[in-house]
Amino acid sequence: MSSIGRGSGELASRECAPCRGGVPPLAGPELAGFLEQLGGGWQVVDGHHLEKEFRFRNFREALTFANRVGGLAESVNHHPDLLVAWGRVKVTVFTHKVAGLTETDFVFAAKTDKLLP
Repeated sequence: MSSIGRGSGELASRECAPCRGGVPPLAGPELAGFLEQLGGGWQVVDGHHLEKEFRFRNFREALTFANRVGGLAESVNHHPDLLVAWGRVKVTVFTHKVAGLTETDFVFAAKTDKLLP
């Protein structure tokens, strides 16, 4: 399973603030800075979304993790795309209202890392 990045503990302690729209998505050095804080295998894809694949020993462990991510998503009202397959869960996060990434996406990703057993 994946490790947590250096600064992800600080990100994970922040609140997932709802986006009201009307703000530009993160880009350039600001986007790179959040990714560096997050670390842990997350990737920014096309400057639009965060993506990470978590590996597990079997389907049951993958499904259990996906359910934990779903619980987190409901509790903070920020909902990623989840792909669950045998031994893996792919998590994709972005903010629909800005059609890209916000600080909240990085906070959610850091909180997701902390859900690992």
